[in-house]
Amino acid sequence: MRPSLTTPLRTCLHVLPVLAMLCFLLSRGFCLTAAELSGRTYPTFGSLSRTFTTSTPKCGDTSESGSVVTYPQLKTMLSNGDIQLFDVRNPDEHLAGRIPNAVNVPLGTLEESLKLSPEDFQQTFHVKAPGKDDDNIVFHCKTGRRSSNALDIALKLGFHRARHFQGGFTEWAQREGQ
Repeated sequence: MRPSLTTPLRTCLHVLPVLAMLCFLLSRGFCLTAAELSGRTYPTFGSLSRTFTTSTPKCGDTSESGSVVTYPQLKTMLSNGDIQLFDVRNPDEHLAGRIPNAVNVPLGTLEESLKLSPEDFQQTFHVKAPGKDDDNIVFHCKTGRRSSNALDIALKLGFHRARHFQGGFTEWAQREGQ
């Protein structure tokens, strides 16, 4: 029996989605590696597509690289003084150890705190209230879970450029030798 000319074509059609996914993952990996090395962020397909969509991120949908601040990025932001860092752990955790300049706004009170007027926010937390267009808002917790939830809350309230430090205080303390 003679092989059909359509057999190689069918085989190629099965491989195309795999190749497309591989190309996407490799390009995203390259952007993440470049960002890690230079301490600067570069847009990925996910962050670019998010710019042009109007849908609100769903709960737990904050894993894109544009939403995450790495340890080197956090160090740079802190040294430049260009950060509004919010610790969403409980007050006792914050007192036991903290990242410098972090303002404690426990996760349970975050939503109502972000809804405060700028004057009330400043009176309550003794820092300038974050603006919805600010690109230096960063949340952190112990391991990244609560800060991811905090990011979901902030995004829902219109703070579309907010991010979170996924490594949390655990990574900070480990890297800082505390």
